[in-house]
Amino acid sequence: MAKQQDFAEKAKKAGAERGTKCPKCGTVKTATLYVNAVPSAHGSYRFNRKNVQVCKCNEKEIFG
Repeated sequence: MAKQQDFAEKAKKAGAERGTKCPKCGTVKTATLYVNAVPSAHGSYRFNRKNVQVCKCNEKEIFG
């Protein structure tokens, strides 16, 4: 049988921060989809998508 989960365990799990901590600033990194528009050779645009981990120390570099 499965272990019964009480309200205190649910609240503890919901309040916990998910992700890894940054060794420089100590904040939790959040996964973000970074989309960059790049002009192609045919005169239209392509969108490069990349998943990046964002924290306080690299927030300015990624968001602008």
